Amino acid sequence: MTIDTANDLIAHALTLSLMIAAPMLLIGLLVGVVVSLVQAVTQIQEQTLSFVPKITAMIMAAVLLMPWMQSQMLEYASTIFRGTMFH
Repeated sequence: MTIDTANDLIAHALTLSLMIAAPMLLIGLLVGVVVSLVQAVTQIQEQTLSFVPKITAMIMAAVLLMPWMQSQMLEYASTIFRGTMFH
């Protein structure tokens, strides 16, 4: 394995990690913004009010997106083990 191959392998792994994590992070961000707006409008400043909905939404997103995440990771792993990624 050359240094260029190792660099490409690391770049693909990081890209896949970001692609898999992005939907859950975006959902957490959107729920956080909505909860913050509700807190600002109602003037309720409770910390658990912002934490619980974000965690709940992110867990639900993880459960719903698990088949897609699994297929992405399995496809990447099979490509790596077959050695066809860089040919």
